[in-house]
Amino acid sequence: MTQVHHELENCPVARAAKLFGDHWTLLLIRDLASGCRRFQQLQVSTGISPGVLSSRLRMLEGAGLITRKQYPEIPPRVEYSLTEKGRAAVPLIDQLRLYGEVWLEDVDCPADADAETDAQPDAQRAV
Repeated sequence: MTQVHHELENCPVARAAKLFGDHWTLLLIRDLASGCRRFQQLQVSTGISPGVLSSRLRMLEGAGLITRKQYPEIPPRVEYSLTEKGRAAVPLIDQLRLYGEVWLEDVDCPADADAETDAQPDAQRAV
């Protein structure tokens, strides 16, 4: 292991960036900050694909940021909520929101452009 890599592993900012550096993760924490959500609710609010959403939810659960509760009902009902560790990240989201409101109001969000492109049928993208 190189010394630079070792130093990054010991850096709290690098570790936090590794965990929260994905925009989907930030959006999921934002949505879960207001309470329990079901898979479909998270998918609709973020626009994330089902496969990526499943992957991020598993990662967040593995990192101890969320809990997954499955109810013995038909049809099955699963709800996700923030743990104490996850709730501790909410002020980060609040600060990002404030920064975006103050400094990025007139800046187009690249994620919005990506979402518009993803929403277009393949035939329209080729034009």
